[in-house]
Amino acid sequence: MQFDYTPKVKHMQAKLLAFMDEHIYPNEGLFFAEIAANRAKGNAWVPTKLIEELKPKAKAAGLWNLFLPSSARAPEGLTNLEYAPMCEIMGRVPFAAEVFNCSAPDTGNMETIERYGTEAQKDQWLEPLLRGDIRSAFLMTEPEVASSDATNVQCRIERDGDEYVVNGRKWWSSGAGDPRCAVYIVMGKTDPLAGRHQQQSMVLVPSNAPGVEVVRALSVFGYDDAPHGHMEVVLTNVRVPVSNLLLGEGRGFEIAQGRLGPGRIHHCMRSIGAAERALELMCKRLNTRVAFGKPIAAQSVWHERIAESRCLIDQARLLTLKAAYMMDTVGNKVARSEIAMIKVVAPNVAGKVIDWAIQAHGGAGVSDDFPLAYAYALQRTLRLADGPDEVHRNAIAKLELAKHLVAPKEVEIPITRGC
Repeated sequence: MQFDYTPKVKHMQAKLLAFMDEHIYPNEGLFFAEIAANRAKGNAWVPTKLIEELKPKAKAAGLWNLFLPSSARAPEGLTNLEYAPMCEIMGRVPFAAEVFNCSAPDTGNMETIERYGTEAQKDQWLEPLLRGDIRSAFLMTEPEVASSDATNVQCRIERDGDEYVVNGRKWWSSGAGDPRCAVYIVMGKTDPLAGRHQQQSMVLVPSNAPGVEVVRALSVFGYDDAPHGHMEVVLTNVRVPVSNLLLGEGRGFEIAQGRLGPGRIHHCMRSIGAAERALELMCKRLNTRVAFGKPIAAQSVWHERIAESRCLIDQARLLTLKAAYMMDTVGNKVARSEIAMIKVVAPNVAGKVIDWAIQAHGGAGVSDDFPLAYAYALQRTLRLADGPDEVHRNAIAKLELAKHLVAPKEVEIPITRGC
């Protein structure tokens, strides 16, 4: 694997960095101010004019749909390894990815439809998603069961003639609060009597279908993440055509494994960007503050934390790049250990660095005058999203143990003589 970015990637990085400097950083405060103004008017669930005005600029700059590799419908898409440093830059500001049509859960949903959908499904849902005309949500997690084990899902998808009838309650349905959210990918059970990993299926459900009810928005450490939102959704006798099924009955778990691989690594790339920015803010703050007669930057405890932050971030970045490289060259299945490792490492690293940055800022660090408190909330959430740390560590351990299994020796049966 090459550790230097290609000329193509360096050129793309330069364009993205220039765009961030011109359009994203200067408008960071305006983004949250616009949401606050909408909330004060009684409706925070309104797409921000700021992002909608920046999207055409991102398209014109050639910074659109960069996340989707090997798709004729998105020729601008990069490989995972090429996209990694771009995604890291976007991760420095929470809302930046949406400007480039590279935000979750749309990226994962677009990859899912591209990989597992029919041409008709792609025409109906993928094309408008790629254009940025609509948004989407992924409905997998449920409040009544431990959803870290996807085989636990209780939502039912039952065939009735030429339709499927969907019944269930989902939550943490990220993106479902956005009024532009037009389609859900719903995971549920089509055959509870099948094998443990063949019971589940996935189906495309229009968000305006009769029987769909968005019950409430869930907050994350007090943040509602409007207008994106993480919603609790109830589906009651929701009917969709049989043609809305993805891939086939009993293949939902297979789709989930394929979908979550790229989604997990995208989260990790953005986590690296969040950690990098936190380190920068930490150093700037320490260089400009005096305590006990000398700059805080001169205190040795901060030398330790800065050095440790730099080591942790660079280690996490290298592991992310390795995982991305393997996804491109040997596929997600072979790279599953690396994907699991970086999903554990990146949010923990980002959380630790952001925590130190908050400490360096004192009381200001926990306020919304700086982006650190919100960044911390997002990174702490990622230790649960797309599988909790414990599940990924368990998978890593099993894969590692399997490398060192010793084949049992053949048991030699003694030849006995007659008694």
